[in-house]
Amino acid sequence: MTTPSRIDVRTVAPRDRHPLIFSTFQGLAAGQALELVNDHDPRPLYDQFNAQMPGQFAWDYLETGPDLWRVAITRTQDGPRAEAGSCCGGCGG
Repeated sequence: MTTPSRIDVRTVAPRDRHPLIFSTFQGLAAGQALELVNDHDPRPLYDQFNAQMPGQFAWDYLETGPDLWRVAITRTQDGPRAEAGSCCGGCGG
C-alpha cells in the first residue's frame, strides 16, 4: 500500500469534505491509499463508501480517538477514475 494523499478534513468546510474525499479516492490506482484525518469517527463515510463502491476499498483505522481519528482508505481494485477536480456526485454537485 502506498499513501499518496493525506486529507485533514478538520481544515475543510463540512460541505466540501465528502466530495474532496471521493474525488481523491477516484484518482487512486489499485493498491494506493489516502489517509483521512478527522476529529471524530468517520463511520458514516465508511457506510457511504460501502454503498457506492462495495468491494473497491479497504478501510483501516490507524488511530481511534478520542480527539484524533486517522483512517487509511485503500483502493483494492481499479474502478472508474474521476477527472481531477470532479465531484463524486454524492452531494448533487
